[in-house]
Amino acid sequence: MTEHTHTTFEEFESASLALGFDEVLVREWSPLQVVPDHQHDFGVSAIVVSGEMWLTAAGETRHLVPGDRFTLERNEPHAERYGPDGATYWAARRTRA
Repeated sequence: MTEHTHTTFEEFESASLALGFDEVLVREWSPLQVVPDHQHDFGVSAIVVSGEMWLTAAGETRHLVPGDRFTLERNEPHAERYGPDGATYWAARRTRA
């Protein structure tokens, strides 16, 4: 699969909807915010656009910075921790099974 770089939210949104995602959101997180283990009833494909975060899933922690992407399956347990400047990412959600 070819990696695509999206320069605007609108391009990311359009590409995500074309891939079958149901909704696309801008998610903003406060500095040093910690979100303990949880899961969602939707899958997600996201790209970090500002700040930094640490995502822990499947026993592995990834440090993510602008331009990094991550995916989570529906009901996949994970935890999040955000850097001193917080973080913003664009998230495409797939709510359908």
